[in-house]
Amino acid sequence: MTTTPHTAARAHSFNAAAAQYAANRPSYPAELMDVVEELTGRPLAGARVADVGAGTGISARVLAARGARVVGVEPGEGMATEFRRALPEVPVVRGDGNRLPFQDACLDLLTYAQSWHWTDPARAVPEAVRVLRPGGALALWWNTTPYDVPWLKAQALRMGRHFGIDVAQEKNHVSRTDLADPTGTLAFTHRTVRWSRRVPVDTHLANIGSHSMFLVDTEERTTAFLTAERAHLLTTFPDGIIEETYDVSLLLARTP
Repeated sequence: MTTTPHTAARAHSFNAAAAQYAANRPSYPAELMDVVEELTGRPLAGARVADVGAGTGISARVLAARGARVVGVEPGEGMATEFRRALPEVPVVRGDGNRLPFQDACLDLLTYAQSWHWTDPARAVPEAVRVLRPGGALALWWNTTPYDVPWLKAQALRMGRHFGIDVAQEKNHVSRTDLADPTGTLAFTHRTVRWSRRVPVDTHLANIGSHSMFLVDTEERTTAFLTAERAHLLTTFPDGIIEETYDVSLLLARTP
């Protein structure tokens, strides 16, 4: 992506909210790992994997649970600190996808969970090809909002009005292979995996409040939105338990 002062501020905003991020963000379903294994043609058990933009270790935990030999790559100190706290047995190094801290052809799989959009793909794709062994794979995925769930669509539209963004366009962005690889080097396969979790309303609000759009907004505007959003949610979920539904958008490409 093109780096501007605003996007840089959004990228760095997570470090101050790392504990909130770790406590409230959703994980990823086992079915996603099944699809990754299907498309790569090999089990995750024993695979050498680097999880880039590893954050607080949410995706690294899922990969490690499948037996992968994972190392996290994270540019932010606040996020890396939470990663070490959550996964002391998994190494994490400082770095980013535009210049990976690995030797050539050393990895079976390179993963980006909720983080490829913080890279410059024109630089990150050649770096991925460099560090992956022949037959290795680059996997990018995001938890996205399914707009066929009425309450989620309504919430997304409220957020879009608040921030002045086109939420549908933001979602479509993560499944476009031309944006994932503007160099045209890799042939991505796109898959979607739907899953859900049930959480208290406070967890849901803390989850959406941990997104960079909120973190770079003013405290007054963020508080006002989340207070109003609580009222909206309790009309749909009067018991205060929210069923969050996600479509994981996966893009995976194998190296020659």
